[in-house]
Amino acid sequence: MAEAAALDPPLPGEDVKPFTPEKAKEIVMSLQQPAVFCKMVFDWPVLHWNTKYLSEVLDGRTMRFRMGMKKRDTAPQFETKCSYVEATLEEFLAWTSGQPTSVSRPFSCYDSSKYWAYADYKYIARIFEDKTEIFKDIMWSDFGFPGRNGKESTLWIGSAEANTPCHLDSYGCNLVLQIQGRKRWHLFPPSNTTFLYPTRIPYEESSIFSKVNVVNPDLRHYPQFRKAQAHVVTLNPGQVLFVPRHWWHYVESVDPITVSINSWIELAEATSHEINLQYLNGAISAYLEYQTVTVSEDRDCSTHGTEKEASSCKRRKIQANTKPEDYKSGTQEAGFTVVKAKKLEKIPFGVHLIPVLPQSQEASSVGAGAVESDSRDLLSENEGGHFGKSRCTGKQSVMSNDCKTLADQTDSDSTANSSQMGISTNDLLDCLVNPQVISLVASLLLERERV
Repeated sequence: MAEAAALDPPLPGEDVKPFTPEKAKEIVMSLQQPAVFCKMVFDWPVLHWNTKYLSEVLDGRTMRFRMGMKKRDTAPQFETKCSYVEATLEEFLAWTSGQPTSVSRPFSCYDSSKYWAYADYKYIARIFEDKTEIFKDIMWSDFGFPGRNGKESTLWIGSAEANTPCHLDSYGCNLVLQIQGRKRWHLFPPSNTTFLYPTRIPYEESSIFSKVNVVNPDLRHYPQFRKAQAHVVTLNPGQVLFVPRHWWHYVESVDPITVSINSWIELAEATSHEINLQYLNGAISAYLEYQTVTVSEDRDCSTHGTEKEASSCKRRKIQANTKPEDYKSGTQEAGFTVVKAKKLEKIPFGVHLIPVLPQSQEASSVGAGAVESDSRDLLSENEGGHFGKSRCTGKQSVMSNDCKTLADQTDSDSTANSSQMGISTNDLLDCLVNPQVISLVASLLLERERV
């Protein structure tokens, strides 16, 4: 039913997308946590790209399928440890449905009850190099990237339990559209890198992999994984998942057949000039707030410890009393001009943009039972589903739909992992609010604006 709902045309009055291309790009460029976009692709022709349709379009062309065992081993099934099969989609469909080996001959050595198959990393520009008109079925321009379509996208087709071991991509952020079936994503923030035991595998230059099988971890060999915090979501047809830059992810097919496409947004686009100005303005505003701290507050801190402790106490007061929405613009202080910038925009979380929240600490401590957004609640709004629920092992938790600022989103990660960082947030703030640094950066930005 979920697949049919994704392909049904919208009802009258529901054919308006929740975000303009400009707003969608602003969200993608500023959001620092994974989230699911809903009702953004209902008019994309690519929603009809199920395996039956693709089999007809490809008309006997073969694909390379990676074969893996359906077992919960503690070791990841890296690409270099898998076997491979060259087969048509028609043969793949016959194999997954249990038809005789005479029909699914390339898969004859593999029992479909014991193995999975995955046609992954298939570049659409190569698959359909003689059918370039099909590129237009994919319209990433709706997310603020004009001209980006199927030519810059990748196709993924898998059977049940087909998976990609946990890894992070060394380039940009990622937009993933689910077309057929469901996939479950386990995502970990960059701050969890140490807990995931990163490694390289041969012939793979663009990704860094984890030594841990995150769905069945060997905690005896990888005890630090207990500290990792997974964000888990099941992606349904018609939904688009945003994966921020350098977030680790393990992906597994839930249904008998899954089809998805993705497009990586290059690093050059990761941070816009406007966002840089917002960060600079925030640093300047924090410095001005620092200058206004009263002598009595400073004396109050100093009476309770050393000079170093007093400085730390003073800094904490500034952070507690200064919020992104309080940032000022157009102020002049210490002989330099503060660059004007807009207030940090609130991320419009709600029924059309669902944050993927982390699992509970209780579940995290055993390396399993992650919070997972309920697939029934992640159906498209056309189904009338209620958004905002989540579930975790042993208890119910509620997903907040309140709007949060960019600073709010990053605060939990930076606080929870500050002890593992070489440079703390406070150290960075000390650098940013240095008047000489601010004056120099502001001058350079102003000079660039005049050019």
